Amino acid sequence: MNMIVCIKQVPDPEAPPASFKIDPATNKVIPPKGVSPVISPFDENAVEAALKIKDAQGGKITAISLGHNLLRDVVKKPLSMGADELVLLEDEAFAEGDSWTTAYALAMAIKKIGSYDLIFCGRQAADWDSGLVGLGIAEILGLPSVTLARKITPGNGKVTVERVTADGYEVIETPLPAVITVSNELGEPRYPTIKGIMAAKKKEPIAWKPADLGMETAKIGPAGQHAKLMKLFQPVRESKCELIQADTPEESGAKLALRLKEAKIL
Repeated sequence: MNMIVCIKQVPDPEAPPASFKIDPATNKVIPPKGVSPVISPFDENAVEAALKIKDAQGGKITAISLGHNLLRDVVKKPLSMGADELVLLEDEAFAEGDSWTTAYALAMAIKKIGSYDLIFCGRQAADWDSGLVGLGIAEILGLPSVTLARKITPGNGKVTVERVTADGYEVIETPLPAVITVSNELGEPRYPTIKGIMAAKKKEPIAWKPADLGMETAKIGPAGQHAKLMKLFQPVRESKCELIQADTPEESGAKLALRLKEAKIL
């Protein structure tokens, strides 16, 4: 079973919201100082899904990450968890793309790898929460796709997926190869072991530039964007507190009910 997992380096979503700043002139997030980036948590779930299959059936796991100025200690985490190979699409030309340009670049890299049965992505990235890249890869490669997987069982040239729904889950079967986006309901990803961390340090990732993939420059980065970001801003939340003055609990309750009716809450 040959598996590919797409991962993304993102600002740590656990960082305090106050540490994030917006540059309104460029519509960009200013990375918080002193906060290291991480692998998107949903992508870690995708790595765990591949590792579960590898544990049960064997196989090879190749992780792919796209970006610019990727930190090796961050993007090597799949290797320390148990992945076999890491491919980095790292070039300034990839910067400032959108979901489509990302899907296109990853699809071209997957074509170059050539041999795969399952392609995993997180259900969405922890920074933009778009949830479009996995479906874009499937569309470009002409593969069936299943989203929001909580359990994946491949066998006999097909894969059975338990897909999360609003009120439970549904079971879907599709032929291989296929693209699957993995949800957090799959379970917590495993922690890297000391042995795994040491082994990952010794492994050098494979680095590909756009030219290595025969990519058209008009389809990556800002030139290839299909979506235009009109405005990026931090929401302003305002709240007011009004104290009810009364001599008894009964009186305070009556005054509160009256005030809520005046505010049209009741």
